[in-house]
Amino acid sequence: MRKFNCIIVDDDEVARLKVVSIARQFPALHIIGHYSSPTVAFSIVEKETIDILFLDIDMPNISGMEFRRKLMDIPVCVFITSHPEHAVESFELDTLDFIVKPLRLERFQQTMKRIEEFMEIKQKATLFESTFGDDAIYIKDGYDKVKVKLYDIMYLEALKDYTIVVTAHKRYCVLSGIGNLVKEDPFQSFVRVHRSFAVQKKFVEKIGAQSLSLINGTAIPIGNSFKESIEERL
Repeated sequence: MRKFNCIIVDDDEVARLKVVSIARQFPALHIIGHYSSPTVAFSIVEKETIDILFLDIDMPNISGMEFRRKLMDIPVCVFITSHPEHAVESFELDTLDFIVKPLRLERFQQTMKRIEEFMEIKQKATLFESTFGDDAIYIKDGYDKVKVKLYDIMYLEALKDYTIVVTAHKRYCVLSGIGNLVKEDPFQSFVRVHRSFAVQKKFVEKIGAQSLSLINGTAIPIGNSFKESIEERL
């Protein structure tokens, strides 16, 4: 198993040690260190190769946002914060995930799944490509080219510069942002319902205030900025 070097930065000692305690339960994570100040963490980043940042946002002297801006070459950034109002701004900094405190193991498990999936995709990025046919998307997955029928695709999920194409039976990846993908003619039956999700209309079973359900029971979150367009298109 490949291990990912990470650092944890949070000026709240209790919150920081909580992240450390949970992160240690995942063998894929190698914690280089945990720090109360981004200033101290800078000196470590200069010496070590870091794969993942776990950052608080509201910290003295340098905020988590400012710290991330200075370290955009680090592949993965996860904010763990008490300030949900920063979520939209954070994703402009290539944030992979945004967790609202208090941190729970179940929520961190979801984050780890995203991290491992992203790192695998990043490693194989040169092997991914896609082309469109009349009723299908052809996805190069490793050394095989797979034909995925468009009418079988239930939803799309953004993963930084990639998009996960999800059918009832399998998940595929294309090297294209979700915003660009939904503009392609074959995806006109898909509706963007969240910054990270677009669903195919025919698979939507129920629409709630904060999420919608697909016919297989999958719950998809609804972003506030997408609610008006959802009412018009679904």
